Amino acid sequence: MPLLLALAAEASVGTAGWAAVGLPQMGALAAKSVGLDLASGLWVDEPGRQWAQVVATLAEVVPVVLVGQLGTVPGQIARRLAAVLRRSGSVLLAAGSWDGAEVRMNVVSAAWEGVSEGHGLLRGRRVRVAAVGRGASAVPRYADMWLPGPDGRVAPLPTGAAVPDGPETVSDVQLGGRPVLRVVG
Repeated sequence: MPLLLALAAEASVGTAGWAAVGLPQMGALAAKSVGLDLASGLWVDEPGRQWAQVVATLAEVVPVVLVGQLGTVPGQIARRLAAVLRRSGSVLLAAGSWDGAEVRMNVVSAAWEGVSEGHGLLRGRRVRVAAVGRGASAVPRYADMWLPGPDGRVAPLPTGAAVPDGPETVSDVQLGGRPVLRVVG
């Protein structure tokens, strides 16, 4: 959930709003802590059997839509929602599997910093995120980032920090035309 919220916060900067569908476990404090504007957010905890219509309607209204585990996404519904997203220019961020997703991102490793020898304060959490997509994005790429960092915010790790051994290329993952993650891989 932290990665989903971090991506949503980045994608919604400077936009008219965002919506969360089928995510009753998402708390307002968690959303606010990553930078989501609560005043411009819509929550639909239980969309019911017509969840695809709810998602499609919200995608026409807000530029960022988060969805939880809403069940199996039949191919026809996934294609129809993809068409709505293309037409509206909205971004759909799904918790869990979503057939037809352009890119799948997962936290593949994580380590908290700040506690040593069983005592101290947690300062931040370093994570490695894997991004795999379709076509040219089929080769996995990795990004190292704070989720959250020492200041409580989400941020990429500085260049050269916690970079894996071996040959690497560096590029940006963009969401809504803005760089979200510095990717190494």
